[in-house]
Amino acid sequence: MGARSISRGMDSTTTVKPRHPEKAHRPDNPVRVGKPDWIRVKAPVSPEYAETKRIVRERGLVTVCEEAACPNIGECWKKKHATMMILGAVCTRACSFCNVATGMPDKLDPHEPEKVADAAAAMGLQHVVITSVDRDDLDDGGAEHFARVIRALRERCPGTTIEVLTPDFLRKEGALEIVVAAKPDVFNHNLETVPRLYPTIRPGARYFHSLRLLQRVKELDPTLFTKSGLMVGLGENRLEIMQVMDDMRSAEIDFLTIGQYLQPTPKHAALDRFVPPAEFDEYAATAKAKGFLLVASSPLTRSSYHADRDFAALRAAREAKLAAAR
Repeated sequence: MGARSISRGMDSTTTVKPRHPEKAHRPDNPVRVGKPDWIRVKAPVSPEYAETKRIVRERGLVTVCEEAACPNIGECWKKKHATMMILGAVCTRACSFCNVATGMPDKLDPHEPEKVADAAAAMGLQHVVITSVDRDDLDDGGAEHFARVIRALRERCPGTTIEVLTPDFLRKEGALEIVVAAKPDVFNHNLETVPRLYPTIRPGARYFHSLRLLQRVKELDPTLFTKSGLMVGLGENRLEIMQVMDDMRSAEIDFLTIGQYLQPTPKHAALDRFVPPAEFDEYAATAKAKGFLLVASSPLTRSSYHADRDFAALRAAREAKLAAAR
């Protein structure tokens, strides 16, 4: 699906697959280790958190913050920042990293675009992120519903900038064009991991299709910002991460996010390792040198974490680049 799904940051332990190859895939041989200090976050208890929850609940909306069990939910909801998940709460894919429910999808709510716009207005959002589950059952993969949400937001919240985090629209001819024509400010689609790990981590997706999707956005509308994200700690190596960065730059992706994978349950893809903060800093420095307009790289980075602040930085970076080219 479009959003990166991770485990609850409040948990103190997680399962790590053993380093010995002959034992690595034995489900009866888990290793329980404590999360490092840089992963742990406080439980959400603020009044603002409760208010954000009320706004979402009263409108019958779904958020990826809850469905993907994001560790940043307390911090973000305290600021009344919530990422809306449209097209229902059940995904037609079964990615091994993802905590969102898989099964028979929900019926589309025809009033959801207006509900999302109403919630954004109630929260006073200056920047809103809209994501979704994968809907392979729909002829357009949910593209027209995305467009309707964008149009409703433009009408109700004309000063709010809009970021979409979409599915890959695999085998959905014309779907991408529908979303791009609705003119979000940022088009995000996560590559999630390196090509080698796709068969086990993202089996329903295709790496080069996702890459081409983002490249096509720029061809259709060069004014849109494009964005993509990676999880680390799944068994990838540095050279593979560097190659994905190069692939992204070839597709003219503007903004790269890199965050730590956390295993949602023992049934999900096993965690290979906790990546130390210094390594995230190294990835950020390398990515900036490769030409990304903006890079967010840290253990707790997620696709929509600090999205409002990052959008302002992204716009400023483009303006600076254009000014330097004159």
